[in-house]
Amino acid sequence: MRSAIHSLTAVVLTAVVVPFTVLAADVKLPATLAWTAYNTGSTGYNQSVAIGKALKDKYGTSLRVVPGKNDISRLTPLRQGKVQFVANGAATYFASEGVFDFAAREWGPVPLRLLMSATSDANLSVGTAKNANIKTVADFKGKRVAWVRGGDALNVGVEAILAFGGLTWNDVVKVEFPGFGASWEGMVNNQVDAAFASTASGSVKKLEASPRGIYWPPLPRSDKEGWKRLLAKAPYFVPHTATLGAGISKEHPHEGGAYPYPILITLADQKDELVYSLTKAINQEYPAFKDAMPAMKGWATDRQTFLWAVPYHKAAVKYWKEIGVWTTDMEKHNNELLKRQKVLAKAWKQTASKKTDDDEAFKKEWMKARAAALEKAGFNPVWR
Repeated sequence: MRSAIHSLTAVVLTAVVVPFTVLAADVKLPATLAWTAYNTGSTGYNQSVAIGKALKDKYGTSLRVVPGKNDISRLTPLRQGKVQFVANGAATYFASEGVFDFAAREWGPVPLRLLMSATSDANLSVGTAKNANIKTVADFKGKRVAWVRGGDALNVGVEAILAFGGLTWNDVVKVEFPGFGASWEGMVNNQVDAAFASTASGSVKKLEASPRGIYWPPLPRSDKEGWKRLLAKAPYFVPHTATLGAGISKEHPHEGGAYPYPILITLADQKDELVYSLTKAINQEYPAFKDAMPAMKGWATDRQTFLWAVPYHKAAVKYWKEIGVWTTDMEKHNNELLKRQKVLAKAWKQTASKKTDDDEAFKKEWMKARAAALEKAGFNPVWR
């Protein structure tokens, strides 16, 4: 990627070590799989459960969906080998790039790989309590806005949408919450006026049903300068009109923005057989889970986003090639992303070798080295 980003239930943490058995065609899945997702009540969690039921019915595989309240808590079990996959959001990009919370010494750029993603009729945006009387993004000024600790994907999303209206965090009252679910509970309880989410999340429906009601300020495509400011903060967004979500319908659409969500990811060294089998199993079982909830249609083959910001796993690519949807342009794009990750890994190794006890100084040094290395290789750093 040499320019800006291309557009678009008990649970336990267990490492699974079981023999593979052939259960259908050449799909080979273990008896148990585990992946993390957003909190219970989020659309990412609910969609994961629906996919899990389809895998159980067809292949006998039990999927344990582990809720994580923020980006770090979702990716830590993956890195520790306690889960094999993550149904994630925009933090996939941040972790791959080693920015924000992932610029910390204990993290750095993570070699993540995609299997597939979902693009539904929902948007990802900042919802507001209807009784807060926020009609446009500019009306956020002086209002209480949720900020989630360790939730870079959520917070950068808010920052980008504030920028659409010419605002920053300094123009609003930042209200901190420990997780995504807590931020929306805060909306219902009148602790905050606005928070980031998928318009189809279960949490936002609770606000819609509450006395406060819900409203999604629009991001009109006609506002070119607003979108320019938004994309400068979050280049992985694309303009998108939603017809699905709380307070949203075909008759009352929301003109806003979106990016693939959930994004099913793993580490680069995940076993090829497992990645191939899971990708194939989910894609083939789409008819079995597509009606579980309206957002599930985002998993359809024709809604896959193959030109995004993080590379696909080679075993997933093998499957997409087999069914004839992977093109030469996609291959070229994916190879560029792999080269970008190599540049980031080398720059991180050089930076991490330097001795310093000052964590903030280390982050600044890394971000400086990261930008320099990417620019030297002909890539856009995006963040500096």
